[in-house]
Amino acid sequence: MADDKSRNRRGGSGAAASRGAGPQSDRRQDRGRSTAGRWRRDELPAVERSEVQARYDGPPIADDITGDELDRLVVAQLKSLPEKLAARVARHLVAAARLLESEPEVAYQHTVAARARAARVAVVREASGEAAYAAGRFKEALTEFKAAQRMSHTSIYLPMMADCERALGRPERAIALAKDPAVTSLDDSGQIEMLIVESGARRDVGDTAAAVRVLEGRELRSRSRSAWVPRLRYAYADALLADGQPQAAREWFERAAGVDAHGHTDAAQRVAELEGLTVIDTELDSASDGDTVSDS
Repeated sequence: MADDKSRNRRGGSGAAASRGAGPQSDRRQDRGRSTAGRWRRDELPAVERSEVQARYDGPPIADDITGDELDRLVVAQLKSLPEKLAARVARHLVAAARLLESEPEVAYQHTVAARARAARVAVVREASGEAAYAAGRFKEALTEFKAAQRMSHTSIYLPMMADCERALGRPERAIALAKDPAVTSLDDSGQIEMLIVESGARRDVGDTAAAVRVLEGRELRSRSRSAWVPRLRYAYADALLADGQPQAAREWFERAAGVDAHGHTDAAQRVAELEGLTVIDTELDSASDGDTVSDS
């Protein structure tokens, strides 16, 4: 959703237009705009109207989706909408959730359709942000997460916002968000997620030593079975590898794999890769030693 300034730029053409005192041609052009300064769908040119309508309608929704599949907390937020509208939005959200991993772009289009009907509902903006992120639309995702944060007055979106900043090539902004005082109000999972993002951002700016330090806490040896444990250990191993510590990295990839029962990471594969590199290095060292002996 565009911000207020961009809406004003689209909707106005200077003081003369706002007074209705512009030339005849300007007034004819303005007839296609609503009183709020935005085009109405039924007044757009046919081609543009069909594109706008297609975005509003969204992709087809599977017949077996009713909307009742949503979590009760999401349903509670949608109760602010008229019943039929809420039902349509709910079906789009369920469809988006189903397609998030397999067809993220289609999932995003479902959330665009939901947002067109319920742009002031925080959970809709959150869903749109998640789908945009999955589709690689990081700028749109950041916009949606910021909107959701404003509406819900919560800090839970900070790690996702920081990750979007990093994906957009702005690691300094990601690091700044990681230092936001509101981060302390996040639960364990949220705080660990922010640490992982901050570590990656510090690697982006070339400070690999700091990337390692950020993750060195008691949480690394946590006995919790939460999904953040293997992800934290994996990120720590990755940071160690970037910092030129392959042996320590291998150890922590192994530790990550050991608690990753649900495959949240590819830690086991990384261990195998490092083992392969170790074998190659050993063979090269042996060959080098042999050459030295024969030369003597």
